[in-house]
Amino acid sequence: MQDADGALRDRDVPDAGRGAAFPAYRRAARAGTGRVSQTIKKLERRLGVVLFERTSRHVALTPAGERLRDDLTPAYQQIQDAVARAKAVGKGITGTLRVGFSSQWVSDLLLQTAEVFTGRYPDCVVRVQEVQLTDPLGPLRAGDLDLQLTELPITEPDLTTGPVIFSEPRGLMVPARHPFARRRTVGLEDLAKAPLVTISGAIPPYWLDHHYPRRTPQGRPIECAATADYWAEVLSLVATGHGVSPVALRAASYHGRPGIVFVPVSDAPPIEYGLIWPRNGGTARVRAFVETVRQPPP
Repeated sequence: MQDADGALRDRDVPDAGRGAAFPAYRRAARAGTGRVSQTIKKLERRLGVVLFERTSRHVALTPAGERLRDDLTPAYQQIQDAVARAKAVGKGITGTLRVGFSSQWVSDLLLQTAEVFTGRYPDCVVRVQEVQLTDPLGPLRAGDLDLQLTELPITEPDLTTGPVIFSEPRGLMVPARHPFARRRTVGLEDLAKAPLVTISGAIPPYWLDHHYPRRTPQGRPIECAATADYWAEVLSLVATGHGVSPVALRAASYHGRPGIVFVPVSDAPPIEYGLIWPRNGGTARVRAFVETVRQPPP
């Protein structure tokens, strides 16, 4: 269909005519519908062929238009990719970005983000690797990682703590035969009734107190039954009845096994996960990845 001035309306042009092969059409469409018809006619005069068949009720590509579209589409995409790569090089978004994670659900998010990130910056490779519980900040400080998505809080003078990316409800991992396993929820005061399985290593004390408290909110002491160096040890100690352990409730989907029950903690704040990187390591690669993680998935 045409307007009174003969200009083609955007909805009347077939999808094939709006593709990458006709960037001029897209620019004209943004400028106004009157420009669309003028741009198409100018292109047809320049080429000496008719690209669109027009009737009062229908607009379609001619065989010549289809051929032009099909031949130009790969070249146009190559130009777009070349421009993106040039921008990335100019901004320093090349090379390898090493990103650490502390749990499997964090790994899933980082791998999804890496796919989007490398699509935008094809000259940058993202390597995702696990960080052990016993030394959560060591690889970052040693220069083995550029960036890390981990459980907060992290307040260190040599590290930058970025935004909170997501949070998870808090739960308690208990032995299947423990009385807590028969309850729908537990509370923070209940921690005084069951010894904890905690982790040990080069871990900031404030981080341990936040996730493995030594007292309940009312001040009652919480016993520590055992410490572990690896997550597999925590699972085994709980499953064999040595104690209970605080976790993100999502762990039930990743680490469910015989002998363990995951119970929600009704009055605990959620576990927040955020990005951290060396204070002098805020490179263009890091900033671009942080921005990509913060954006919702497509």
